[in-house]
Amino acid sequence: MPPRRRTDPADGRAALAAWRSGGASRAAVTTAVRFTLEELADVAPGHAVEVRVPPWGAVQCVEGPRHTRGTPPNVVETDPETWLGLATGAIGWSGAVHDGRVSASGERSDISALLPLQATRAR
Repeated sequence: MPPRRRTDPADGRAALAAWRSGGASRAAVTTAVRFTLEELADVAPGHAVEVRVPPWGAVQCVEGPRHTRGTPPNVVETDPETWLGLATGAIGWSGAVHDGRVSASGERSDISALLPLQATRAR
């Protein structure tokens, strides 16, 4: 199976703009989530942490030990709205974890230092 094609940055930024305006379609939210997950993997390459935003995507990131089977030891999982809020800086990490909007397990799962993402900033 060939690797999935990366999101075009212009499409990703347009989808983020639509999400910020509150008028994002399901397709735009999907594009925005995938674009920001790809950016996270670019900013923090590696395989120590798996970030999941079901049902739209998941990436492995952050340098460290690589897992090969089963559930990885360091997992971050959240819904699309919370993820986009974190990626853009509209939501803070500690509050989202405290409120239960983010599930972060494992000693390396605190990715707050990587957020907000550069590509999500309005131009």
